[in-house]
Amino acid sequence: MRTRKRILVAAARAFAAKGYPAVTILDVAEAAGMTKGAVYFHYENKDALALAVTNLFYRRIGEIADSVERLGLTPLGSVAELLLRTATAFRDETVIQAGARLQLERQMVGVRLPMPYEAYTERITSWLAKDREAAARGDLPGPDTLATVLVSAFFGAQHISWVLGDRADLVERTTALVRTIIPSAEADIGRCPSAPPRP
Repeated sequence: MRTRKRILVAAARAFAAKGYPAVTILDVAEAAGMTKGAVYFHYENKDALALAVTNLFYRRIGEIADSVERLGLTPLGSVAELLLRTATAFRDETVIQAGARLQLERQMVGVRLPMPYEAYTERITSWLAKDREAAARGDLPGPDTLATVLVSAFFGAQHISWVLGDRADLVERTTALVRTIIPSAEADIGRCPSAPPRP
């Protein structure tokens, strides 16, 4: 298990830095400090490595969402905190960066990768559906629509932030996104552990 983890960490670094087409098994083996044969013993080819790294990406996203759920925030607070924690992970975690890049390059990978965005959108929708106060006020779109808009805006923001500045400003972009799309969540954002101070 330790060897497989070492290989996956090396593969994630390579995929994040160079992209799927440019990475070779030799790149992964050298980064992991082992032979190509040792990598092939655990993963039959580059596609298998890409799938394993992508599965790690989704597992990590699920862990982030579970950690937010345990905080007991309001529905809007949970959504804001999830987006902020996801932004931090995109900025700081190699596995997340690799998974995001592999999803963009999914047509080049020779195996079927998990479908992006769906589970994330469903989680946000389920939280928003619990917000009876917002539903009663009628100041927000329905949960399905709002979740779709938030996820679309977030993943667009992370891509722009990646292209323009290696995601250095992604948390700030995400905070602005949430405050703009759901301004009624301002008080909830203020209670989010990951929220940066208001400028």
